[in-house]
Amino acid sequence: MKTIIGFSKYDKQVSIKTMVNAFLVILLSNMVGIGVYTAKAQDSTGTNVPSKDSTIVEANINTISIQGYEENYYVVQHRNQFFDRSEISVNRETPQASLENFILSARNADYLKAAHSFNLNLISDDVSNEQIEQLAQKLYIIINKNVTIDWDKLSERPDGQSDEIFTNNKAVSREPRKSIAFGKLNLKERDVTLRLQRVKYKNEPPYWVISANTVEHIDALYIAYGPTKIVQLIPDGWGLKGEFLKIPIWKIIGLFISVGIAYGLGWLTMFLLKRIFGRSKWEWISSFSSRLALPAGYFVGMLALFLLLNNLIVFSGDLANWFYTMLLIATVVCGTWFIMRILNAFIFYVAENKTDDIYAEENLKSRQVLTQLSVARRVVSFIIFLIGTGIILSQFESFKNLGTSLFASAGVATIIIGIAAQGTLGNIIAGIQIAITKPAQIGDLVLFDGQWGHVEDIGFVYMIVKTWDERRIVTPLKSVISNSFENWSMRGSKQIRSIDIYTDYRINIQKVREKYEELLTESSAWDKQVSPSVQVVESTEKAIKIRALCSAKDPFTAWDLQCELREKLIAYICELEEGLGLPKDRIALESRDEPDQ
Repeated sequence: MKTIIGFSKYDKQVSIKTMVNAFLVILLSNMVGIGVYTAKAQDSTGTNVPSKDSTIVEANINTISIQGYEENYYVVQHRNQFFDRSEISVNRETPQASLENFILSARNADYLKAAHSFNLNLISDDVSNEQIEQLAQKLYIIINKNVTIDWDKLSERPDGQSDEIFTNNKAVSREPRKSIAFGKLNLKERDVTLRLQRVKYKNEPPYWVISANTVEHIDALYIAYGPTKIVQLIPDGWGLKGEFLKIPIWKIIGLFISVGIAYGLGWLTMFLLKRIFGRSKWEWISSFSSRLALPAGYFVGMLALFLLLNNLIVFSGDLANWFYTMLLIATVVCGTWFIMRILNAFIFYVAENKTDDIYAEENLKSRQVLTQLSVARRVVSFIIFLIGTGIILSQFESFKNLGTSLFASAGVATIIIGIAAQGTLGNIIAGIQIAITKPAQIGDLVLFDGQWGHVEDIGFVYMIVKTWDERRIVTPLKSVISNSFENWSMRGSKQIRSIDIYTDYRINIQKVREKYEELLTESSAWDKQVSPSVQVVESTEKAIKIRALCSAKDPFTAWDLQCELREKLIAYICELEEGLGLPKDRIALESRDEPDQ
């Protein structure tokens, strides 16, 4: 009977399915919260967003925004030419104050006031106030949806310094700064850093503004990260641009439609794989389909929901950013599950259809293939898991900073990890060594620590041996590599067994030889590879030790033949010369004459 090695019946389907369902519950339960948070934030971008056409044409862009450099600020050739000194009433003395003015003013739809925090020195004089307002609105939409501002890291000092508190509770100032990054976005395979800069015009005191280069990139960033044109496509007569609980109605409808579409696509994927492809006349298609239906349905559904909500419906605010992150994490989890299930389905198909009974001693090739596939499956699964985990952790800024810190102290981290996980890592490396050097393979018959049985599975860190009495011996792979054991299947299945019997010195050895040859010749289990042999191999003060040899095609047959011949040989010795050859303890009695009285 063929046995599939190394896989549980459901392949951890229940636990993975439960985890995915938990992700879905979390995502759906927070959809209402996103809308409520968006309403509290007074998101003014819901229905009246600018188009993705360029606000400032190339001809209207200057080439120089900074005239000179000082230690604590940049020198500009003129202040924002669109605003008179008397019109600029906002606080721009510190980085945090300038950015707060932009965010709060834009949130209240006062985009002209928000633009007071811009460095517009790259913009020519013929640009209208409406265009400047549109630039401010575009940047607000970009930041609101894609950038998480760490306000604690924005200095509240005019010189941009950040105080560092030591254990003695004394603050020590760092060097003054004239440029501070508050966000980073990727644009056509390069990073665009959003910056605040400290500038000075003539004899006026220095002030903080959003850098001219950041303003210059607003149009390009808006094309990549701004909302879609779905808002402009909704007819005004339909009444969908109104609001319910300060949430645009079209967003609410679009949210439920997106969930419905995602659910429908997921269900359709499972239906096609189970009912259509699962009944295919090609065995490999039906085998793959039955195992891929559930993870494929979840993955297609989550991917569709992510793409629909991320590209057609734009929610704003910090909670929305968290929601999109969780949605991406759920999609990555389902995708990782789907890819790992493809790998498992391939292994199952090969094990079921391309290998013979691995417990049959003559099927050495099948055992080699299954061992290599088992180890490869675990290594590839581990790599896929690491990639998925890396994608998930990359969505959190704290983990990005953690990664930078680890790289900075790579030597210490490597030593700590090496000491803490040396046992686990050693077993994983030992598993790879076993797959390459093949001291034991799945299906091999081995004798390990006095126990013999078949190798049932070779995992990441352990090997399972199924004994003849249905017990399981779990052995760390490091022990397999470092300790000696017998592999009865390595070079062939043939095995020689010995039968040891203690007899009396007076036994007729020649008659025993003749009888043993007769018994061995009559047995169908004998493979005739080893000639009948009976020898006296040891002697003690009480008996001699007779050893008879036999051989068979495999260890199981050899064991049965050994037991059979031992029984018959003992019975013959008992009857030979009325048991004269049985071991005896001899006691010599001497008569002693009584002395004469």
